[in-house]
Amino acid sequence: MTKILLVEDDRVMANGISDALKSQGFEVAHTLTAEEGEALLSEEEFNLVLLDVKLPGKDGFEMCQGLRKRGFDLPVVILTAKAEEVDKVVGLEIGADDYITKPFSTRELIARLRAHLRRGPHTDLTQTDYRFGDVRVDFVKYKVLRNGREEKLTSTEFALLKLLIDERNKVLSREKILKKVWGYEISPDTRIVDVHILNLRKKLEPDPKNPEFIKTFHGVGYQFVG
Repeated sequence: MTKILLVEDDRVMANGISDALKSQGFEVAHTLTAEEGEALLSEEEFNLVLLDVKLPGKDGFEMCQGLRKRGFDLPVVILTAKAEEVDKVVGLEIGADDYITKPFSTRELIARLRAHLRRGPHTDLTQTDYRFGDVRVDFVKYKVLRNGREEKLTSTEFALLKLLIDERNKVLSREKILKKVWGYEISPDTRIVDVHILNLRKKLEPDPKNPEFIKTFHGVGYQFVG
């Protein structure tokens, strides 16, 4: 059974979300604080973390960033009541895979979570290994090595890199990337793709500010030329 960790300090909202997810067959564990959530992640295996930003003590951004530093690559979807674009971008920059702004419908929430959970590291493999520059991508072991050392990618970053490699030399629109990687049928007004591209460049490009492999076509999208 798919297991989701919900970190939300609003008990009423948490109960509503938990009931909706359980009705769809998900197993849900709920904690009120980031500290409790981190402890549970160290003890049990989860498929996804649904994380509120505004928490008592350590906030959701700090928890997400800490999980990525510790090597957790499972999808993290943040819940935020803030509408400011800067807050959404910060969440993506520190390792969140996606965000949902409150208020939201349970239908939208479940659809978004299913899109992340459907994505697996070993699906639809057309090749097992790919190299560019000083980077080696192992699609079987789900690893990326740079100069022989493992470079930690989140599950979303890996899926994005795989798409770029599979479609190398083609210019991919943001809409196509959103549909293929995030599962969006209708492109939301977000910077999800742009921020994840920047994160990949920081991890894999010799000079992220002057990318050699992941090119930008302004107003169109991105192209991988490795």
